[in-house]
This record gives sequence, structure tokens and C-alpha cells, in this order.
Amino acid sequence: MNFDSIESMYLPYLFVLYNMKRNLFYRHFPFQVCLSVFILLFTFTVKSVAQEKPNIILIMADDLGYETLGCYGSDDYNTPNLDKMADEGMLFENCHSMPLCTPSRVQIMTGKYNFRNYVGFGILDPKEKTFGHRMQEEGYKTCIAGKWQLYGNDVQRKLVNGKLGSLPDQAGFDSYSLWQVKDRGFRYKSPTIDTKEKGLQTYPGEYGPDLFVDYIEDFMETNQDHPFFVYYPMCITHDPFLPTPFSNGFNSYDPEKRTNDAKYFGEMVNYMDHLVGRIIKKVESLDLSENTLILFVGDNGTDRDVTSNFQGQKLKGNKGYTNDLGTHVPLIAKWQGTIEPGVVNSHLIDFTDFVPTLLDVSMSEINRNQLILDGISFFPQLKGERKAETRDWIFCHYAPNWGKFEPRRYVFDTQLKLYENGEIYDLSKDLYETTPIHKSHLGRKQLKKIKTFESVLAKMNN
Repeated sequence: MNFDSIESMYLPYLFVLYNMKRNLFYRHFPFQVCLSVFILLFTFTVKSVAQEKPNIILIMADDLGYETLGCYGSDDYNTPNLDKMADEGMLFENCHSMPLCTPSRVQIMTGKYNFRNYVGFGILDPKEKTFGHRMQEEGYKTCIAGKWQLYGNDVQRKLVNGKLGSLPDQAGFDSYSLWQVKDRGFRYKSPTIDTKEKGLQTYPGEYGPDLFVDYIEDFMETNQDHPFFVYYPMCITHDPFLPTPFSNGFNSYDPEKRTNDAKYFGEMVNYMDHLVGRIIKKVESLDLSENTLILFVGDNGTDRDVTSNFQGQKLKGNKGYTNDLGTHVPLIAKWQGTIEPGVVNSHLIDFTDFVPTLLDVSMSEINRNQLILDGISFFPQLKGERKAETRDWIFCHYAPNWGKFEPRRYVFDTQLKLYENGEIYDLSKDLYETTPIHKSHLGRKQLKKIKTFESVLAKMNN
């Protein structure tokens, strides 16, 4: 909250109060009554100023590529709430994440390319300032629920010479309900969850994703008269693929049996959509729809064990790898009265773009020149501004230090892609990068674009 603006605002009330002492009103009412009237007026004004800032809810599904949602053209999965959200808001056709979860999470939370601040898989550098901190500085109450996985377990810390990651309260969150902070346990049935209020507990027979949304609903209700920021990094639809409460087999399922069957993926997508619907309905029931931006995004491509029917094609998820099926994720935005309904946006969006966007939405007056941020705010696009700044390319520095994934650096747009090793792909004809092409096969405009990409890569090396 900007207290300078509040100071300028309450001066007229002080003037009124002063005059109360001098006029007939004061002769008939004790000064204590006049003071009470002043306090009520001032409190109402401060509350109104606080609520000038819109609420922000960022929901991020786990391992969910764009090809899985009906509104994007999926032939397989039932996603009525997200389809409706797209009808009532803006659907982005070309949002790209990092290929793997921790690189994506670090990037979306800090607004920086991974070469600046990525430590290792499962770890967020505690020195980094996240969007949680940024929102706190703008006067928001902040909440996170879902998957953490940013403190680092023994294996992850060993890979980075014993460095520790971040805990949720260190990362800018006032309230939290999270799986895998320090302890793992189960994330789905009978989950082990760490909350700010109760600490670490296991909930036999309960379903983790339901409990996370319960927590978010309670947080919104408690803070409905104050600007709030909710970050919901979902556990679902990450494997293990298991029955949900929508399944007849949920009650009899024993999580200790370690089932993991991709036949349950579709059901999990449907349940994920149901959870998004719950959050939207809660916002509506609190009469906050016109003052709340809701964003939905996936953290990386779909699991490689999942093949989906999409617009007549069979697409195999490619999580962890750098082609389109590893990084192309859904992004949908809804804000009643601010975002025009039914808009399809074809501009490029990168995960570095979220922090500057949230700063704009929160009406932050911070000097951006003092910050190291790599993204471009897409808030003007959400508002439908014709001259909104848009991206010409996306850069990716991918070095996860995890599994068998090889480091790669590249630049791309919707037509061409250039890797640092010189590989070029014509994405308009070879979206899944099966056959690299030589520069000699490119036209003049394509060569000019590749030259731009080369300069971007060179700049990112400095």
C-alpha cells in the first residue's frame, strides 16, 4: 500500500474534524463522537485504497502440455471448466515453459533466465527474490498451496555441493499448505502435507489436491477484504498416475502399492479441471470476479508415457526435452470486466514474463531499472492494448543437472529455432525437430532471423 497517497487522502478528513470543533455540530455532539466518525471514514477509505489493487491467482498444473485441453483442440480429455475459462477470457496459443519442473519454477518465480540463478534440481536459491516477495512489498497477503520441491533432498543437495534451497516462508509466502517441503510422503491419497498453521501432518484417506484447494478457499475467504496473491503449483497431473475421487476404485486403492498406470491420466486431467473450477466458483461466490485476475498455465510438457489425440494427430508427451512437446504449455487468463471474453492470443509468452506482468497488475511503482528481470509484461495484452509490447523470440538456457537431460541453449519463434551448436529447425514444417536444415536452404528473411537469433545467443554468453 502506498502510504504517501493515504496521507494525502486523510488530510481533508482532519480538516473536517477541525471544523467540527468550531461549528454547531460540535456543540450538540461530544468530540469523542466526532472522532469516532472520523476513524470510521478513514478506515473505510484505507480499505477502499487497499482493494484498488486486484487479487491475483496463479494456478500451474504439473506436467501438462497444451495438447491436453479441449479449448486447445484435445480429442481425449474432459476439461469443461478450463474451456469455459478460455471462452470467458484470453487463451494464449504460444506460451512456452522450460522443459522440466524446477527450471520452470525458478524462472516463473524470479523472472530470470536460468543461467542467472539456477542452482540445481529441486532447489531455489534462498538469496533470490520471488514473486511472493514482490507481492508482499506491494501490500498483498500471499499464499502458496500444492507442490514445493524447492528445498532440496539429500541427493539433490549432494549434486550442488551441499547447498540448501528455500523454505516457503523464506520465499515470500505468508501462508502455505505444501507437499514435499522437507519430507516427501504421498501427494495424492493419504498425503503428507506441511502447513503454516499445523506443521507436518498425514491425512489418511484424504486426497491431497482437495486439501490444497480447501486451504486456498479458506485463505481467500479470510482475506477477501484485502489484496491477495495465491500461487497454486498443483501436484496433479504428475505421475504416479492413480485413481482420483472421481473413480470407483479410489476408496479401495492402497497408495502403498505404488501403482503408476497411464490409463488414469485422463481422469487426472478431468480432476485437475474440477479443482480449477472450484477456485473460480469461490472467487465468484465472494463477489471478487471483477477484482481478480486468474491465470492458468502448465509447468512443462506432458509425461513421455502419455500419448494424446490432438486435432487428428497422436502426440506423445516430451517432458524434459526441448522440442515443442517438451515446452509448449497452455496459458489462459480470466478477469471479468478487464479481459475481453473469447480472445485468442497468438503472441509468444515466456516464463520470465510472469514477474513483470504481476508487477504491472499490482500497480507497482518500483523502478524496473533497479531490477534484474528478463521478461516482458503481457498485462497490456490482457487489457487489449493495440500497441502492447510483444516478443519476437524466446531464449532458453536449459541445464537441469538432473537425470540424463543434456544442457542446451536455443532461441526460437513460431517459425524457426536455432540451437547454440548450430542446429536449425524449420518449425513451420518440422515442429518436432526430426531433421535439422542447413543455412543454404533458408530464404533471405529466414537468414535475417537466424542472424538475430545468433546475436541473442552471443549476448546471453556475456
